[in-house]
Amino acid sequence: MRGFCIGKHNWRLIDTICGARSSAIIYSITETAKANNLKVYEYVEYLLTEIPKHEDDTNLNFLDDLLPWFPNLPERCRKSNKYEVK
Repeated sequence: MRGFCIGKHNWRLIDTICGARSSAIIYSITETAKANNLKVYEYVEYLLTEIPKHEDDTNLNFLDDLLPWFPNLPERCRKSNKYEVK
């Protein structure tokens, strides 16, 4: 909730429906990444490098492998869990 409140001052600059929709998508991706214990910057960087590789694909099944809860995401995208019991 804190991030939402801090960001609201920046949202005054969004003056179109498309801009608001884009901001909502980005906010949703980042918050879902946080909820799945991912490093947001690394995860978004991973998405931005992987998605263009499939630009000509007609089958969108590759998107399932990019979801934040997919177990085979690169380790660099995951936060280390210091308190994990092994």
